[in-house]
Amino acid sequence: MTRYLYSSVTRISALAGQRFEMQPLARSEWASGDYVVGEVRDASGLHSIELPNGRMMEAMEGDLVVGAFGARAATLEAVGNWQSIDGEIFDGLTPAGLFGKLTSSSPFLPKLMTLRYRGHVQRAGVKQTMDDARPAPPAMEFAAPMVLITGTSMSSGKTMSGRTIIHLLSQAGLKVVGAKLTGAARYRDVLSYEDAGADRVFDFVDVGLPSTVVDPGVFAQRCADLLSLIAAAEPDVVVAEAGASPLEPYNGDTAIELLGDRVRFNLLCASDPYAVMGVASAFQRQPDLVAGGAANTTAGIALVRELTGLAAMNLLHKDNHAALTALLLDRLGLRGA
Repeated sequence: MTRYLYSSVTRISALAGQRFEMQPLARSEWASGDYVVGEVRDASGLHSIELPNGRMMEAMEGDLVVGAFGARAATLEAVGNWQSIDGEIFDGLTPAGLFGKLTSSSPFLPKLMTLRYRGHVQRAGVKQTMDDARPAPPAMEFAAPMVLITGTSMSSGKTMSGRTIIHLLSQAGLKVVGAKLTGAARYRDVLSYEDAGADRVFDFVDVGLPSTVVDPGVFAQRCADLLSLIAAAEPDVVVAEAGASPLEPYNGDTAIELLGDRVRFNLLCASDPYAVMGVASAFQRQPDLVAGGAANTTAGIALVRELTGLAAMNLLHKDNHAALTALLLDRLGLRGA
């Protein structure tokens, strides 16, 4: 019996529990979100696979990995997409099983795992896709107040800030849902929100997207479906992260427009004080607070205020947590238990 490694983009599917066929398809039949099988060719660099439960597993050459075609456009790490695949060799663009051809990468990024296309996942001659695996969204309107976390780039402190805010709000007795609205598939980020105290967690994979580098119209519909899934969890408050920055191809700007006045508190995480100016000036709504590397020291906090007039706070300092909790509850219109 053939043994497969199921990456975390398969977590919305029933592939692991049911038999399927592995059949190569003509290039004209390929599409984003297709579940495909890749045979590991080179595991000398990055070779970890994120499993459906979020655990990391080291892959070996010859392993058959089930992932999905998609695209990534990271400013600090890797860029690639399935459309650029030439022949049968492609790359693991993220450990979560986002498959495509690497087209650009940082010189500081270790070599990605390369795989050979073995075929599409099929049942009864029909290819299996993330789109088909996604659950039907409930007919529920999203109404909970939201903390939206945006950033000036990837690795600007968004997930760490989200964990802190979720921890404080859950400690205040609120039912918190954590979400990642945009980005490239990687389950561990949103799982860390659960570790911090979120009652439930969701991301774009739950609505059938391997990444949010898609047509804005498609993303807007899927984001609306995601908000319906979140609404069904009946949260008191939602803490949501828009991966990367709103100006990148991940549709962060589309998410912000769709959310509208549901956002009661907007946290901007910035790598440095000067980066705050760029993102803050690109949108009508100014952030309520700046965090991340720009707020690591009192000098950075002072420079943020001098350059932009915005308040900044180091969220990792426990001495700031009481003031942060009070600010959040006030803007969200909620009372702690």
